[in-house]
Amino acid sequence: MATETTILEPPLHLPPGTDVQADPLLDRGEGGEGVRRRDFINVAAISFAGVGALFVVPALLNQMNPSADVLAEASVEADLSAIEPGQSVKTIWRKQPIFLRNLTPAEIAAANAVDVSTLRDPATLAERTKEGKQNWLITLAVCTHLGCIPLGAGTGEPKGEFGGYFCPCHGSSYDTAARIRKGPAPLNLEVPEYEFLTDTTIQIG
Repeated sequence: MATETTILEPPLHLPPGTDVQADPLLDRGEGGEGVRRRDFINVAAISFAGVGALFVVPALLNQMNPSADVLAEASVEADLSAIEPGQSVKTIWRKQPIFLRNLTPAEIAAANAVDVSTLRDPATLAERTKEGKQNWLITLAVCTHLGCIPLGAGTGEPKGEFGGYFCPCHGSSYDTAARIRKGPAPLNLEVPEYEFLTDTTIQIG
């Protein structure tokens, strides 16, 4: 016959009026120990998660930062000193071609003589150049129709009937301020953000 053994715990000596069930630290019932163990596990898990986050979050933020090659492409300097009046050259910024053009007095006069209200994408030459540097026209070398590279920068290339740039793909013609004058292109050649670092050096981007 099996013998059942009962272990008696020593009595608790508490001050008069103490409510044993109201204090979880004094609860010797079946559920009391489970509550205390559960609380400890929860606190430990939260603490571990917090410490882990201290290592994971900086790593994630670092991965979101732009790489060195992207930062290098964010801006580019261009030397304008060798570009003669009437000449246009190409450079690259953010993997896109850029036209750098030194306008002649005649080209400036032709651009300023246009009635802006008649343009598809109205803009003055002054609005597309820097103050005091109206002869320097800096634009993306990308046709606003389908993204082709217009002609007009290279020696002997056609500049179109308005003396600026010409896209042979669908016949878009731009004037000496690189404004669209004829053809399907909806907008002028875009002027990127740039600034003069010296009289002959600019930073694009």
